[in-house]
Amino acid sequence: MDPTKIIIEPIVTEKSNQMRDGGKYVFKVDSRANKLEIMRAIRELFNVHPVACHIMRVKRKPKRVRYQLGYTSEWKKAIVTLRAGEVIQIFEGV
Repeated sequence: MDPTKIIIEPIVTEKSNQMRDGGKYVFKVDSRANKLEIMRAIRELFNVHPVACHIMRVKRKPKRVRYQLGYTSEWKKAIVTLRAGEVIQIFEGV
């Protein structure tokens, strides 16, 4: 798969900002991608060296719009740990 299609978007929340201080970055990824593909995509896109990758599925949640009951989509989240001292510049605002 193409690295730009594996990594969909970074997840920027208060919890992910705290994790970033420890060298961990959170991304929304393609649901068909595995750990090795995600680590390879991070290496190619951001020129860093990932050490570990943890993946989890975010389950769908019920939502209601007026009188219609529906669900949000399921998606996959990856937490990527980098080598000590490395940062991804798009998160740092440079």
